Amino acid sequence: MLDVPFRSAKQLAADIRKKKIGCLELLDLYLSRVEKHDGKLNSIVVRDFDNARKRARAADRALARRQAWGPLHGVPMTIKESYDVTGLPTTWGVPAYKGRIATRNAVAVDRLLGAGAVLFGKTNVPLYLADWQSFNAIYGTTNNPWDVARAPGGSSGGAAAALAAGLTGLEAGSDIGSSIRNPAHFCGVYGHKPTWGIVPRTGQALPWQMAPVDIDVVGPLARSADDLAIALAAMAGPDEIETAGWQLRLRPPRQKRLRDFKVALMLDAPEIPVDRTVQARLQALADFLGRQKAKVDDRARPAMDTGEAFSVYVKLLRAATSDRQSDADFDKNVGIARGLSPGDESYYARATRAAVLSHRDWLAANEARHRMRLAWAEFFTRYDLLLCPVAGTAAFPHDQKGERYDRTLTVNGKRVPVTDHLFWAGYTGASYLPSTAAPCGFTPAGLPVGVQIVGPQYGDLTCLAFARLLEREFQAFVPPRGYA
Repeated sequence: MLDVPFRSAKQLAADIRKKKIGCLELLDLYLSRVEKHDGKLNSIVVRDFDNARKRARAADRALARRQAWGPLHGVPMTIKESYDVTGLPTTWGVPAYKGRIATRNAVAVDRLLGAGAVLFGKTNVPLYLADWQSFNAIYGTTNNPWDVARAPGGSSGGAAAALAAGLTGLEAGSDIGSSIRNPAHFCGVYGHKPTWGIVPRTGQALPWQMAPVDIDVVGPLARSADDLAIALAAMAGPDEIETAGWQLRLRPPRQKRLRDFKVALMLDAPEIPVDRTVQARLQALADFLGRQKAKVDDRARPAMDTGEAFSVYVKLLRAATSDRQSDADFDKNVGIARGLSPGDESYYARATRAAVLSHRDWLAANEARHRMRLAWAEFFTRYDLLLCPVAGTAAFPHDQKGERYDRTLTVNGKRVPVTDHLFWAGYTGASYLPSTAAPCGFTPAGLPVGVQIVGPQYGDLTCLAFARLLEREFQAFVPPRGYA
């Protein structure tokens, strides 16, 4: 079993119930590790240690009275900076919001506290949660514990770095462009992007937002698949305004063993190259599944064009985030979009057009998305899951120069746009599908690689069940060196 700081939240909760460790004792262990290790990581950027100690003492007293608060009773956790927590700042890394203090908790925060967690801090994000790195002018740069010269991913980069380094017991993030999945992949931990709409986003929003945002979800990150399931169970369910009309009942998995699964394998996509070091790990997983008598098909795909899928995703993604523009920015982008060549299909051109999309054109993109949803639904009548990359590379070196759409990274010896790798976020995410990112081994350079486990809409529990079996039989979380 892993040393205490690296154990799963489920194991920590069991240790507390069995009185192998006290709630305050466990919290103080993590707080001492934050003081020791986070200086070189800068992952936990908002700290609420005094209130956490009060809650941990209350948790110990409750347990002495044989009162358990829930499955996470006494488990110390942190949460992404973008979630509202009463009395703490919520800035999304935006300097203009530096003095913004939350007056109430996000719905997901209340639900995790209701499950018994002890919240002691918030973790770093990029500006507006819009990068696969985690740096901003308020809190600075977060480093990857596997190699501090590399990014931990984003936008839930602080969350994944803190988990991997054993600085916290559990985390929660958000995902519209792989912001849960990508950091999990870069840092060697687990993350689950739920089916769109099953976890309320209320309180994990920009100041003016109350309505759900297209594609965007909130969900857990952890060091085990069991923890994802526990946290998802706590977080999921209708928001207050919806409770009069519906209840959430996710389908339990039919499969009990790896051999019961029929999965499709996708190692790359046309014009979206994936580094051979990443493909090798996914192929190693496929070979292992074959030896376990699982059915693996490396040619099966839903009936859609991958190029169109990426185009529709970028259009819907940048339309969904277009409310961040001021009126002046919007007018400026209208002019830029009009001046673009009709044949310009660069990411910048697509994103700029989408930022000023007419409602008529949005409806057309939404119609195309719905046809893709139907294609995915048909695909999942024949296959239980799709296995594919989370991103085209393992964690890349810090690169904070210029705009994201101008940056490149190296894939198979060639420089390619960073934004190409949003394909793996949107291919399934635009259609509202659930995905679990799970450890899948390491590159020859020793960097973690994750696999993206995609299921049908509302098939979250099947994704998690498969991840749990992989954890037990193929690859579990491994702590990075230097954080004992």
